[in-house]
Amino acid sequence: MSVSDSTTIGLDIKPINGNIGAEVRGVRLSGDLTPATVKALHQAVLRHKVIFVRDQQHLDDAGQEAFGRLWGNLVGHPTVPSLAGTEAIFDVDGSRGERASSWHADITFTDAYPRITILRPHTLPERGGDTLWGNTVAAYAELPEPLKALADQTWALHTNEYDYAGDRKVHEGGLRRFKEVFTSTVYETEHPLVAVHAETGERTLIVGHFVKKLIGFGTSDSRRLLDIFNDHATRPENTVRWHWSPGDVAIWDNRATIHRAVDDYDDLPRVVRRTTVAGEPPVSVDGRRSGPTRVLGAKPAVAA
Repeated sequence: MSVSDSTTIGLDIKPINGNIGAEVRGVRLSGDLTPATVKALHQAVLRHKVIFVRDQQHLDDAGQEAFGRLWGNLVGHPTVPSLAGTEAIFDVDGSRGERASSWHADITFTDAYPRITILRPHTLPERGGDTLWGNTVAAYAELPEPLKALADQTWALHTNEYDYAGDRKVHEGGLRRFKEVFTSTVYETEHPLVAVHAETGERTLIVGHFVKKLIGFGTSDSRRLLDIFNDHATRPENTVRWHWSPGDVAIWDNRATIHRAVDDYDDLPRVVRRTTVAGEPPVSVDGRRSGPTRVLGAKPAVAA
């Protein structure tokens, strides 16, 4: 988007870091935005990977979903019920142990995982609780050629059955909810490690904590290689950190980023509400599509 385009519709777009992130001013988010404004926001997301809009205190759950529908069809979490009274809002409450403090892209354990994510805070802690994003396009671009060649031909298995706690102390209630709800149905999908972005044509790494292993590699080699690719996506030069304030809204390209919430707010309340927009299966460098998703271990519904 050119400077004149943003000026014409009244947007002020200020990049935050060299490789990722921009703050957008001069817009009041709603489901009534003009097509030109939505297009400008869309182009800003494609260019900067994640954008932040302040002072949107007017936006409630219904308003968030109405704004989200301007980007496409909304899609809920495959296993976690949507917030009551909404079509597809994922209510992320840190007090329930829902602290995604490891790098990931949303719902990559399905084949057509979301392309756009919209997040707004509902309750913020007095301190801590920032969110970080990493640019997976920049990460791929900086790889040495031998690593690019390897990545271009490699596929990975993604699943929602992963080590949720890791090396963190997670309270028992959170782990129980994870086991009973998040993995009530287990999904597995094969994605290329490198996808060609459907809109920009850029090559982007599909990495993060939902990757179980690289296909064709042993466990040890797979983990070492994944660490290399994840490290590039999370280098300070390729990341942005956002300190939330009431009324903030973040919008990001889930196909070109990974993100994590910083778990440094102890027992303070933190609730954020997420809307995701339906995507399409990624396409590899040689033209193959991801999937299909395998559904494993689905538990029968419990009678009321």
